[in-house]
Amino acid sequence: MIVLMAEVPALVLSAMHEALADSDAATRELADARLRRWWPDVRDGLAAVYPTHDVDEIGARMVAIAARAVAQRPAELRRLDLERTLRPDWFQSSTMLGYACYAERLAGDLVGVREAVPYLRELGVTYLHLMPLMRPRPGDSDGGYAIADYRTVRPDLGSVDDLRALADELRANGISLVLDLVLNHVAREHEWAAAARAGDPHYRDYFRLFADRTLPDAYDQTVPEVFPDFAPGNFTWDDDLSAWVWTTFNSFQWDTNWENPDVFAEYLDIVLFMANLGVEVVRLDAIAFIWKRLGTTCQNQPEVHWITQALRALARIACPAVVFKAEAIVGPNDLVHYLGQGRHHGKVSDLAYHNSLMVQTWSMLASADARLAAHALQAVLPVPSTTAWITYVRCHDDIGWAIDDADAAAVGLNGFWHRTFLSDYYSGQFPGSTARGLVFQENLDTRDRRISGAAASLTGLDAAREGGDDRALEHGIARTLLAHALAMGWGGVPVIWSGDELAMPNDPDWAEEPGHESDNRWAHRPRLDWHLAQRRHDPASVEGRVFQGVAHLGRVRAGLAHLHASVPARVLDLSDPGVLPVLREHPLGSMLGLYNVTAQYRPFPGYRLSGLGINRAVDMISETAVAVSGDGNVWLPPYAFRWIVDVAPGAQ
Repeated sequence: MIVLMAEVPALVLSAMHEALADSDAATRELADARLRRWWPDVRDGLAAVYPTHDVDEIGARMVAIAARAVAQRPAELRRLDLERTLRPDWFQSSTMLGYACYAERLAGDLVGVREAVPYLRELGVTYLHLMPLMRPRPGDSDGGYAIADYRTVRPDLGSVDDLRALADELRANGISLVLDLVLNHVAREHEWAAAARAGDPHYRDYFRLFADRTLPDAYDQTVPEVFPDFAPGNFTWDDDLSAWVWTTFNSFQWDTNWENPDVFAEYLDIVLFMANLGVEVVRLDAIAFIWKRLGTTCQNQPEVHWITQALRALARIACPAVVFKAEAIVGPNDLVHYLGQGRHHGKVSDLAYHNSLMVQTWSMLASADARLAAHALQAVLPVPSTTAWITYVRCHDDIGWAIDDADAAAVGLNGFWHRTFLSDYYSGQFPGSTARGLVFQENLDTRDRRISGAAASLTGLDAAREGGDDRALEHGIARTLLAHALAMGWGGVPVIWSGDELAMPNDPDWAEEPGHESDNRWAHRPRLDWHLAQRRHDPASVEGRVFQGVAHLGRVRAGLAHLHASVPARVLDLSDPGVLPVLREHPLGSMLGLYNVTAQYRPFPGYRLSGLGINRAVDMISETAVAVSGDGNVWLPPYAFRWIVDVAPGAQ
């Protein structure tokens, strides 16, 4: 794609020059060049979202916000901007390995997280996602996602200065800081909401308010409930407002009105505030929900992608070191749009969660069958080569069984009954299952049941550890490492959920903490057990075997250029229903990942290796030649995995 420097309207140029009047000539010149590069994306995004407004006037306002952020950007971060401009694929590198946690559950507070940096480095982490840490509402805050103040750190965690110091420490150790920005809603206690409740018409227009139930009832015909158990409905009556307010998630989380350009300006300013603290990846929380349209699910609307495009382009003007990550847990056909399709190709988020890969990983382990996963993953549309998937075994959230009925039918399954099986299996209700997950948010109408649980509790490792069955224990460890190998071998940015690297089980006391008692997702959000962590170097302990296994995968991954995210992962047709083959065709040569999802030895035909251009096959995980047996097959032990490349003689 050829990018030409655009002509920028005089009003917009004037807004930038005025905001940078006190900056040096070099800063003004660089900002001007960035504006000319990114103005078309800003203009097109704003024009699509606000068609009744003067796009030059809105653009000038937004560019002035970006220019002020340029003027305020610390020198060290300006250097990072330069480095990232010269190496824009930094987040696609095979050296990327993520870790996600709540700061207080990892190490108590932000100072404690700084002290935990050596532990993270030992694991190979280069990307640290800290769950919401800006000040939430008191009491139940949906795990911190009901934000009362976007610019103040939770007092128990520290201060904004502590956050800035942590970002500096992480950056000095090659770790990028990732923070959430909740875009869809604010807490009822947020200053915008407080002003709206006080009757300020300016701030009332920051929310979607309704005098009666006419429109809410109409919307409810097509808008699903997110939390039907403890937060049914999508609208809440508020006496102070004398109106119904849109509340997709909880009654205390008020959806913001992105049809109002003032809301766009507020969030742009918050993005740039975060960037100038040293945040390098902004996770756009609940991005799929921000635009509402009557007669739809009010998710994944076209305006969402125009908004993201404009926000991203403005961030590129102010702080090009920063990338966007879309938190959109939606179906595969909707998901790819968050990385850019059609007119938005490569212009929206840089990163997005590969929810389908996570779901299919658990589906394969439960069914000991890769056919559904192969069909579903083969159907995922290609994404721009400048973007990357976030891959993961577990996250802070529950697992919703996003199994498409058509995908299931294509391999002879009934989608409803397969989802039912998965919920039964991972809650331990299916005969023979050793999983110890918890049912989350059962919908009695649809019979949908989601699952909470730590990785070790879902793989059966937790039960095996207590049961004293050596074979079950070996399988539990192998299943846990297999799941992580699939996430790490896919490409993109694999992210480890805190505690899974130590095979920590569900927290048995999750319901004892105030505000957690009705949300069993806290079972898989345990405080990191630093006593267990001391065993990570003990090869005889479960903790040591899992930690060292995960760390070894990260080291091997870091040395494999084949895992650069610009190279797509392609699921090949199956030779055996128990082995998932994943091919990556890099200019250096092909890499074949093989994943045995069964408890038996399974074959992969040796002739297929040479057909893929792999003639001197070496498994890079074990650094051994891949043996083809006398029957012509490569045999994989139970739950084994291989990352196979072609290695020339003497190159090992």
